[in-house]
Amino acid sequence: MAGDSETRLEEQGKNRNGIRQPFLIGVAGGTASGKSSVCGKIMELLGQNEIDHHNRQVVILSQDSFYRVLTPEQKSKALKGQFNFDHPDAFDNELIIKTLWDIMEGKTVQIPVYDFVTHSRKEESVTVYPADVVLFEGILMFYSQEIRDVFQMKLFVDTDADTRLSRRVLRDISERGRDLEQVLAQYITFVKPAFEEFCLPTKKYADVIIPRGADNLGEDSLSLTQKKTPSHCHAPGNSSVQTPDSYQLVLSPKGLYHFPPTVQNVQ
Repeated sequence: MAGDSETRLEEQGKNRNGIRQPFLIGVAGGTASGKSSVCGKIMELLGQNEIDHHNRQVVILSQDSFYRVLTPEQKSKALKGQFNFDHPDAFDNELIIKTLWDIMEGKTVQIPVYDFVTHSRKEESVTVYPADVVLFEGILMFYSQEIRDVFQMKLFVDTDADTRLSRRVLRDISERGRDLEQVLAQYITFVKPAFEEFCLPTKKYADVIIPRGADNLGEDSLSLTQKKTPSHCHAPGNSSVQTPDSYQLVLSPKGLYHFPPTVQNVQ
């Protein structure tokens, strides 16, 4: 597999200003499907999880960081479990787009920190430095075409509903201060209908579907092949940027490589 055809991601194409552009991977899937675990597993396979954040080749971002700032009325509903956080309008898509394009331009970005207990954006932010690969995960990462088209590869984590519900119950009770009745009521009222209306239909945009999440990623390597035709992304106020017509991103403990494509699927 190794040879002259390999191109280290750190040597991949630069934009017109000579700035090396990162490889952007979108990771979507239902609530508690294992998106974060998949991203973490990829980070682990690459040996990046214990590297100082200034020197990492791979970084992980979450759509959860980009919930909109709620009005007092909305916050009151949220505290009662009556606000729909799974609707596309719950996210600050304008800030997501700006952040993605800043990342594409090689800039250091500030990521908001969201408090799920108080349903508010904290004063502090997280600094993310330029990296070779950026994994951006969230339930609706592929819903907006403007956001979807920025990703050079799209992964969908496909996990059965019972598993997702059980994980969400445990998470929301232990990490987000919810009680069981509130979690189940919110799931039935908002989460399940929103998944079926907004999230599940975006599965068709995925280049790779990963059943069972991180449990389906091997210890030795993960090979993902993009099969679609070239696409163009349009930054606000800038000309289009063409993504690669075809590529294979190979993730292994030995490094990050960007290959000429071969056909391979994740089962």
